Amino acid sequence: MKTTWLKTAAAVAAGVLSSQAMAAGFALNEQSISGMGTSFAGRSSSADDATTLFGNPAGMSRLKREEVSFGVAAIHAKTDIKNSSGSFSGPALGGASLPYGGSNDGDMVPFTAVPMGYYVKPIDDKWAVGVGVYVPFGLITDYEGGYQGRYFGDYSEVRVVTVQPTVSYRFNEKLSVGFGPTINRIDGELQSASPNAAGPLGFNDGRVKVKGDDTALGFNAGVLYEFSPRTRAGLTYHSKVDYTLEGDTRLSGPGFAASGAAGKYDASLDLETPESVDVSLTHELNDQWTLYAGAMWTRWSRFEAIIIENDGIPGPLQGNLAPIVEEQDWHDTWSYAIGAAYKLNREWTLRGGLAFDQSPTNNLHRSPRIPSGDRTAVSVGLAWNPTDDVTVDLAYSYLREEEVDVSRNRSYQGGLLEANYDATFKNRAHGFGAALSYRF
Repeated sequence: MKTTWLKTAAAVAAGVLSSQAMAAGFALNEQSISGMGTSFAGRSSSADDATTLFGNPAGMSRLKREEVSFGVAAIHAKTDIKNSSGSFSGPALGGASLPYGGSNDGDMVPFTAVPMGYYVKPIDDKWAVGVGVYVPFGLITDYEGGYQGRYFGDYSEVRVVTVQPTVSYRFNEKLSVGFGPTINRIDGELQSASPNAAGPLGFNDGRVKVKGDDTALGFNAGVLYEFSPRTRAGLTYHSKVDYTLEGDTRLSGPGFAASGAAGKYDASLDLETPESVDVSLTHELNDQWTLYAGAMWTRWSRFEAIIIENDGIPGPLQGNLAPIVEEQDWHDTWSYAIGAAYKLNREWTLRGGLAFDQSPTNNLHRSPRIPSGDRTAVSVGLAWNPTDDVTVDLAYSYLREEEVDVSRNRSYQGGLLEANYDATFKNRAHGFGAALSYRF
């Protein structure tokens, strides 16, 4: 009977995830599908399943049985771009302004899966150990060929995959702690067009492609305090991680070929992913209703600029490409969420949540690579427990961002030429998730 239920649950999860997708953005929330159903309210205090290894490692001490959980999150995003314009200016044009064209379709987020997996094993009534694999940060924007903002980034991909071995200890019936070092693998690729100095401007563009990767260490730590059997609070700290991505910069196109600069050059990029603090409260109102609330602070002010150091770039291009600098000047943010779960019966639980996320970007340096604004998300979820051993979690979220402006300019030819791009962006998305948990 257990085998039959497990196969059925796996088939349901596979059916939901038959189409791949990915959550857009640099920081990802999608490390728990059960948490997704409540818009991640109560992330550091719920401790309902093995995904607590990320949400709050101290919560592993609440799990009574050995448990494994696998899931995938996905998103279908849409961006509206309007009021767009592009132009060249500068001394090379004698003070004139020369418009350049391009498309602004806004179909920039391709479909890619975001997987996660966790294993937790209680040792006794105090100790528990586990390991998780998840994606805490990710970004992919892939604009159409001929995108008007191509000189400021028409392809961006950053992915961090984390492995976290973890231990938790329960001091008594009220207080638990948890800690896990994180092994983080990052790889990224940034592409943009470069105007052909030989002209005609806006045509026969060159291409700049930068790739790199690195592995670095961090840690997650958490505290869980249970005021009563029905009420608990959690605090989780996710550390910053310092990377030095090593890779190469490739220059191609007629202009680079004519100047003898086309080719591949060694490149490096220093990048810090920010620390965050998550605090939340879970209260079981009665046997049917559970309420969640939470807030998270993220130190995005660490992300000041993308500075790519290149070795061996020919002299005439040194001022433009050694280094490549893209100002960001992000600021720290808060996110807030409330949610609830209603247990219909032993097998079925319904979830819902509302979240508000501040954007770290600002009007001065907002880029087409991450044209995001403040976000509101509404989520619903469903948990099915066909047996005491199996849980299937499904979740859906609708995300909507405020309308934001992008206004960028970049100098070429030692400041003789400047490219400019202005547009208004508005993003929205449908998120989906499914997970399967099995207890031994």
